Amino acid sequence: MSKNFNWEQLGFDYIKTDLRYVSVWKDGKWDEGKLVEDNYLKVSEASTGLHYGQQCFEGLKAYRNKEGNIQLFRPDENAKRMQRSCQQILMPEVPTEKFIDACVQVVKANEEYVPPYGTGATLYLRPFMFGTGHTVGVKPAPEYIFCVFCLPVGAYFKGGMTPVNFVTTKYDRAAPYGTGAAKVGGNYAASLFAHKEAVEAGYADCIYLDAATHTKIEEVGAANFFGITKDNVFVTPKSPSILPGITKKSLLYLAEHYLNLKTEERDVMIDGLDEFKETGACGTAAVITPIGAISHNGKKHVFHSETEVGPITKELYDTLVGIQLGDLVGPEGWVYNI
Repeated sequence: MSKNFNWEQLGFDYIKTDLRYVSVWKDGKWDEGKLVEDNYLKVSEASTGLHYGQQCFEGLKAYRNKEGNIQLFRPDENAKRMQRSCQQILMPEVPTEKFIDACVQVVKANEEYVPPYGTGATLYLRPFMFGTGHTVGVKPAPEYIFCVFCLPVGAYFKGGMTPVNFVTTKYDRAAPYGTGAAKVGGNYAASLFAHKEAVEAGYADCIYLDAATHTKIEEVGAANFFGITKDNVFVTPKSPSILPGITKKSLLYLAEHYLNLKTEERDVMIDGLDEFKETGACGTAAVITPIGAISHNGKKHVFHSETEVGPITKELYDTLVGIQLGDLVGPEGWVYNI
């Protein structure tokens, strides 16, 4: 059974659900973790997560299939990425088994919040970790909290998947050899001003170029970029400061093995947009956001259409969502049944 929500009208806003998972790392080890009702965390005023940004997070979804069963999509990949983020900022890793178990516990405890199949809504899970304890100096914390909470979210595209326009920004999201490849909060704090500026100018979001030369596309807002060339090659940027998206990784595989496209991870020059007939942004929240046009230095480049989704982008979207919802058979290990 599901809660009595108007699922089709849900947005991407916080909704308090019944239980969340909390585990504490102290004296060199994790405790067993437990489900709690309280959605507030009590921490030291000197926590490194508050002062020095020693924190990271993940985002994944639970889906209800046509039979009413619930499944996760590639949670092991989220666990691995969180481990890499922890390594970068000197936090203890959450073992993959513990990570997945925490997600499963939270989904089961809040099963009534998992939207019904066919509504376009899903249950979004937010695992996160941060440094706690009394630490004033710039150094790793003595204790850490790992938490997973969830909330139902609506379909990202209201009224269908429609292309949106983006503009390049002079601001940088992450520097080479910085924390761009880690999913840490500082990367998102660094994007808030540029995002605000782009939206006020009438765009959906901004496109970040490489910090070193400002000649190559790196990320689109908080999502990964991809393009389909005029000779049907699926291309996505490669850089040490790009977050390795799980949706992007999945699309690379599907493009090659399901759509029989050639795939490339390489530099994407902002002055070379003519090579693409379709482009998009991809990530957990939106799955795929089609890009209608990109503006750079006062010039606007239109791709397939500003009003209609390109055929290859649509096929990629339908294939990925079909696997996530259990309508299509995906590669082995992609779907985790609860």
